[in-house]
Amino acid sequence: MARRRIDPEAGWHALETWLAGEDQSAAAPDRGTLATAVRYTLEVLAETAPGNSVEVRVPPFGVTQCVEGPRHTRGTPPNVVETDPLTWLRLATGRLGWDEAKDGGTVHASGTRAELGAVLPLWTL
Repeated sequence: MARRRIDPEAGWHALETWLAGEDQSAAAPDRGTLATAVRYTLEVLAETAPGNSVEVRVPPFGVTQCVEGPRHTRGTPPNVVETDPLTWLRLATGRLGWDEAKDGGTVHASGTRAELGAVLPLWTL
């Protein structure tokens, strides 16, 4: 199980704040709130799809490993997913589909296991 660094209540609050800004009913969240929301959702991903075969990178805020399979131990992992914070939060909340993000070039996935369509969205909000 992934080690929790973000308090779930604080993470959920940050995610709700981001959602409110995304819906235009509130101001966009500050950088700290955005970082907390990203890190929280990455922790949820690691719990939802435990494993070490895929590395998910959301620079500059976080990275996690997930999905069962062969574990890498050194260097660049063979299965990497990388995206920006807003795309990641949209994927995690069901506001953007996996195939749509890949086709649109906002998600870069390399490796045979770098397919998160089966585990995303984490929620449909």
